[in-house]
Amino acid sequence: MSRSLTLLGATGSIGASTLDLVRRNPDEWRIDTLTANCSASELAALAIEFGAKLAVVGDEGCLPELRAALGSSGIAAAGGKQALAEAAARPVDMTVAAIVGCAGLAPVMAAVERGGTIALANKEALVSAGEVLMEAVARHGATLLPTDSEHNAIFQCLAGNRIEDVAKITLTASGGPLRTWSQAQLDDATPAEAVAHPNWSMGAKISVDSATMMNKGLEYIEAYHLFPVGLDKLDIVIHPQSVVHSMVEFRDRSTLAQLGPSDMRVPIASCLAWPERMETPLGPLDLAQIGELTFHAPDEQRFPATRLARDAIRAGGSAPAILNAANEVAVAAFLAGQIRFTSIAALVEETLTRSNDAPRPASLEEVLAVDSSARLQAQRLLESHALV
Repeated sequence: MSRSLTLLGATGSIGASTLDLVRRNPDEWRIDTLTANCSASELAALAIEFGAKLAVVGDEGCLPELRAALGSSGIAAAGGKQALAEAAARPVDMTVAAIVGCAGLAPVMAAVERGGTIALANKEALVSAGEVLMEAVARHGATLLPTDSEHNAIFQCLAGNRIEDVAKITLTASGGPLRTWSQAQLDDATPAEAVAHPNWSMGAKISVDSATMMNKGLEYIEAYHLFPVGLDKLDIVIHPQSVVHSMVEFRDRSTLAQLGPSDMRVPIASCLAWPERMETPLGPLDLAQIGELTFHAPDEQRFPATRLARDAIRAGGSAPAILNAANEVAVAAFLAGQIRFTSIAALVEETLTRSNDAPRPASLEEVLAVDSSARLQAQRLLESHALV
């Protein structure tokens, strides 16, 4: 029996990888709903190819183009934020949540409130709204399957083991393209240099996050919510080869690691087939050809983002949402040439300092209000030129 799938964010990189696996396993999955922010012609082509029942654009202004592109296919079309949430709430076997940014929060919550199985690839759901989201997961009996390569690796390592037996969880980080640069070199790093990731093909924003190590800081916050072992049992190690995707040490001092190629189809396949396995088109891991795997501790003097993230989750409440919002503003300013690379973390830290009286959010609406307020605060700091 094939299973039904809703894919939120069908035209992004996670969406493309997911559909590649579905395309290769047509007897296993049938597409119910596909969404995109706009990309109407691409979305329509995918909906027609996979025989979707519904196609949704988050930008309602793109709806006429979507309807025209769908033509006489018989596929229903909808647009707007409410339509995205309704799409996420459709009764399917799995919802892949790959909408980027805070635009993905409400759809993820809608899928959770239905009590569904969600393959989660939206960072903000756990970074900005972790406390609210995990409470809703427990209340509605939803199942979260982590799709980030690091969290999926931890998930695989924990299979068949008890969380009470965990001594330490270690997230691995490539260190990004600038990991060997001096402080003076980092001050002058350009956007082109920061996005040139050596191992992964990613968008500009997440590539900059990798270069600053903020991506690993955000993943640290996600891990805190997904795997309740406490802050003291979460660690980060630099692993430039990106072959070991994360590790779990148990109290008997056995350590399990998940290894694999730097391709998102591996963790996505893990989620799609869970609790079983499925074929992927990737070649086998050749450790002899790789030659060596190296590890070293992160340098929080040159790359303070992981420290900021750890402090934010320790503070709890609104701090993680403020961290995420300020980082998005800072990265956009860096990519636009407004601030230096090293000013990204400085802007985030200053925004956190000036927003330390923000209330603890108790609902998704309150999380979004904190996010909006933090963005305004970060923007005001930018305009003061105090951090350029």
